[in-house]
Amino acid sequence: MVTPRAVIIGPPGSGKSTVGPALAAALGLAFRDSDDDIVARAGKSITDIFTEEGEPAFRALEEEVVANALAEHDGVLSLGGGAPITPGTRARLAAHTVVFLNVGMAAGVQRAGLSTARPLLAGVNPRATYKALLDARLPVYREVATIEIDTDHRTPAEVVEAAVAGLTEYSKEQA
Repeated sequence: MVTPRAVIIGPPGSGKSTVGPALAAALGLAFRDSDDDIVARAGKSITDIFTEEGEPAFRALEEEVVANALAEHDGVLSLGGGAPITPGTRARLAAHTVVFLNVGMAAGVQRAGLSTARPLLAGVNPRATYKALLDARLPVYREVATIEIDTDHRTPAEVVEAAVAGLTEYSKEQA
């Protein structure tokens, strides 16, 4: 079994889609995004899966896709924002080096854009929904995180630099 060098987690707007590929490049590794795997496997967008099949069906598919990616990929793996809320995924992450990209409410809302492409943020009051999402998920992210990086006042390059430093320090501690 291979294992990713780093698994990137965080809420919408934390920078997973930007930082993940840049971190992989900085480490000379391949990048993989579990959301891309879900879309490829389902043959439809995440929004369509949520709309047509519901969140429970999406989470079941996501858990299966993440389990496969954790077992197959040896580079940098980015997970969808809600992936760690599934108990099975949380348990699997315990065996991996997890980089949590933390983002505050203001920066997260600004970056996420509260678009309809993010099914959990669609609705009457997307800001309140985003806040509730952050409040509910923060303890879960921290539970599985090996390294936590605050992204609010950092450029993507600075976040990558912090991630490389954190991963290097963690590797030394494990040696």
